[in-house]
Amino acid sequence: MERVADPGAVATRPSPASEPVAFAVMLVVLLIAPAVVYPMFLMKALCFSLFACAFNLLVGYVGLLSFGHALFFGWASYVSAYTAKTWGFSPELAIIAGSAVAAGLGLIAGIVAIRSQGIYFAMITLAFAQMMYFFALQAPFTGGEDGIQAVPRGKLLGVLDLGEQMTMYFVVLAIFLAGFLFIYRIIHSPFGEVLKAIRENEARAISLGYKAERYKLVAFVLSATLAGVAGATKAIVFQLASLTDVHWGMSGEVVLMTLVGGLGTVFGPVAGAFVIVAMENYLAQFGQWVTVIQGVVFVACVLLFRRGIVGEVANALKMRL
Repeated sequence: MERVADPGAVATRPSPASEPVAFAVMLVVLLIAPAVVYPMFLMKALCFSLFACAFNLLVGYVGLLSFGHALFFGWASYVSAYTAKTWGFSPELAIIAGSAVAAGLGLIAGIVAIRSQGIYFAMITLAFAQMMYFFALQAPFTGGEDGIQAVPRGKLLGVLDLGEQMTMYFVVLAIFLAGFLFIYRIIHSPFGEVLKAIRENEARAISLGYKAERYKLVAFVLSATLAGVAGATKAIVFQLASLTDVHWGMSGEVVLMTLVGGLGTVFGPVAGAFVIVAMENYLAQFGQWVTVIQGVVFVACVLLFRRGIVGEVANALKMRL
């Protein structure tokens, strides 16, 4: 039997105008934030925000949970740092090189993992990440446990001196906004609608003629590439690439950011990244207890805010965020 539409459904439908308004508010806040907040903190939060948005594209809109996204973030960081320091690449070329390597790794890992689903997919991605972690530990060009240090920031396009904190901040902000808007476009494109259909009912999407594996592979590579952009940018900002970037804990951290902010929401990963980075920054005095505090926050969010911070706000205000 066909279900009769609820006459009041139109009145409670989330307004599509809420997303542009929310973006404008976010943009204004990020433009004035350096006046009141330490720019290095903001740059770290923006890099992780892009990383979380890239991860959310895969898990939130395709339904594929990856436990190995640190693979793309970390190796892009290594390649960006190495090419900038050893080969003398300009910052834009170093970031492009790191992102390209992340895309290549995403294609290889995706071809193998995409045929699996659920926990098997998650375990395959984790296995790839761990394999490359131990390679990074042994490879001479990565610097082992010391990592690649003293990476030169250089001049963007030969003009903008990234040694200046505010210049570096606005470059990072521009990269984040470009990545964020690109992901937003993907989500709201016909391609994005197919991804959502695959997430909701893959068998039905296949029956309609869509090649689900190809769509999932493209989404996986896009997610890996954007995660690589975040990792490569972070290496230039902090002038460092280390084992922390490729460790499995980094993969877990981006999962936490996405879930705390709001899985499957546009702005959720950004909010989650800022919350987690702020906790790490301002609770550093507690040492290892920071991890325990993060665990408590995660449990609280799962129990009280099942949709995440942004998800709950959007639901309460009947907005689409």
